[in-house]
Amino acid sequence: MEDDDMKRKKIYDEIEQMFGLVPTMFKLIPDNTLELEWNLFKKLQIEDGAINAKNRELIGLSIAAVTKCRYCTYFHAEMAKLNGATEQELEEAVHFAKATAGWSAYVNGMQLDYNEFTKEIDSACDHVRSLHLQD
Repeated sequence: MEDDDMKRKKIYDEIEQMFGLVPTMFKLIPDNTLELEWNLFKKLQIEDGAINAKNRELIGLSIAAVTKCRYCTYFHAEMAKLNGATEQELEEAVHFAKATAGWSAYVNGMQLDYNEFTKEIDSACDHVRSLHLQD
């Protein structure tokens, strides 16, 4: 069984090979969770999934903008650009986040009936689908 120092060194070597350095955020993770956190980071941030890397980072940017985390905002904006996002796509993602947060505040603040809301959305989607089927 590897001791904590050896395990940490092995993980740090992998991180440094990937990024050219070991970011402080990884250095602060306790030994007993470092391997789990690094594996989760790779799974969610690096490995291919159903959502491509650029769109995944644009989603991350949108969430970061709404939660007002400047660290996450910077990280996801830079990662999105690294994965091919344009300034226009970054702006659109943030604008969409603003619109979503705004509508969320409005419909929740107005205490719309949730069941009625979902019926209206379902009806609107059915209508749009029927228009596309006619094309």
